[in-house]
Formats: sequence, C-alpha cells, structure tokens
Amino acid sequence: MHELGVVIEVVKTVEKVALENNLTKVDSLVLQIGELSSMIPKYIESCFPVAVDNTILQDTKLEIEVIPANGMCKSCNKVFNVKANNGQCAYCSSKSWDLLSGKGFVIKEIVAY
Repeated sequence: MHELGVVIEVVKTVEKVALENNLTKVDSLVLQIGELSSMIPKYIESCFPVAVDNTILQDTKLEIEVIPANGMCKSCNKVFNVKANNGQCAYCSSKSWDLLSGKGFVIKEIVAY
C-alpha cells in the first residue's frame, strides 16, 4: 500500500504551506483523486489518521473528490466516461480516444485559520 507514503508527503506539503502562512490549525483538506489514478480513496482515508498524528493536521477533516475518467472520442468528438464504458465510446463504440481527466492526484484546497 503506497498510499501511506503519499499521504505522509501530502501532510509535509500542507505543513510547509501552513508554516509559510503562519497558520496554527488546518480545518479541512480537500484532495482530488482521478478514477484512473494509482491512489485508492478508501486507502487514503484509512492512512490519513496515522499520517496526521501529532501534527498540526491532527484534527483536520479530509475530503476526497473523485475526478471522473473522461475521454474524448477521436471518431465522433464526444466526451464520455472511459472507465464506466470500458474504454469504448458510449456514442459510437470507437476505442480510439484521448484522456481528458481522471489520472491526477491533487491537493485542491487547504482550509485553515
């Protein structure tokens, strides 16, 4: 489970931002995780309490937004969910497409005071 290492790096990044901005507490943290990312949201959630223990993020609420794996069909130029349609265009059945979203892992928002 590589998620723990990733979450620890996220915590370090957020702590650095908090320190640079003289923040003493982080109320919530929003992560965006793509459907095709190597990160599994439920594992991120389970690792989070361990990673934030004894840090300024200890009481931080974690929110995860899953970003859909959308692709644009090269045949009909329509956008469809690649994962939900097993890599086949939902409109014309083509298997030729470009990925538009759904592979990333991003710190979207840090709410602090």
